[in-house]
Amino acid sequence: MASTSITDNPALAQVQAAPSAADLQARDDRIRRRESLLRIAVPTVVIAGLLLLWEVLVRVNNVPHYIIPAPSLIFTTLVDNWDTLSSALWFTVKLTLLALVAAIVGGVLLAIAFALFKWVEIGLFPIAVILQVTPIIAIAPLILIYVSSTTAALLLCAWIVAFFPILSNTVIGLKSADSNLRDLFHLYKSSPWQLFRYLLVPSALPYFMAGLKIAGGLSLIGAVVAEFTAGTAGRETGLASRILESSFRTEIPMMFAALLLISLLGIVIFIVFSALSKAVLGHWHESEMKRER
Repeated sequence: MASTSITDNPALAQVQAAPSAADLQARDDRIRRRESLLRIAVPTVVIAGLLLLWEVLVRVNNVPHYIIPAPSLIFTTLVDNWDTLSSALWFTVKLTLLALVAAIVGGVLLAIAFALFKWVEIGLFPIAVILQVTPIIAIAPLILIYVSSTTAALLLCAWIVAFFPILSNTVIGLKSADSNLRDLFHLYKSSPWQLFRYLLVPSALPYFMAGLKIAGGLSLIGAVVAEFTAGTAGRETGLASRILESSFRTEIPMMFAALLLISLLGIVIFIVFSALSKAVLGHWHESEMKRER
């Protein structure tokens, strides 16, 4: 009987040429690196193209800077007035983070009370809804009248805006725990603390992280809107006050520079909380896990 070599058997040759686990891992790593590079490169190219188009249109049409300043002039204004803008930026950052921390603490504690005690939810949830649906710009003047400290009033306005997403999402997460798993915990006579720690918290965590990403941006919006309403001026004020002062003086490049910092701050907040969500949920929850292609 004639022997069959590998070269004479294409099927056997394909088996021998199958990629190893290391080759597959290396290919997956290359795909991930390429996707990460595209996620950074594509938005960067688009934004750079839009800024270049803006610059060209302003220069070609000789648009006055008090109507629409060129991006180069905005950047120059930002650098020249960095001392003033940096202090305003730091004030806005502090106000935003303090409001967000207060919203997290208050929202999570109240959500736990809602989930554990039905009468608490029945009594207080309508009040939370009223605070959410009432425009902050409508109640900010009242808060500024009744609260003697302007900073505390601004903090309260920003907290009201950021509070409800944390509360609502956390309540939904706590209530979304699988009923069969609840029955299993009761069957094994688990304590309320064990039920809360090992079932309710993991169930609520993805919803909480989603609410946190929403509340981060809303706390910044609340801080800016409240400061616009207050119309405060002076050194211990935020970026909204710089925009108001610039509008009174018709310093349009300065307005754009302050607006740029607000936008960048919002982007940083979103990126930070997105990274936090991926770090917390990436190894176990479907919303953040990387799927095989």
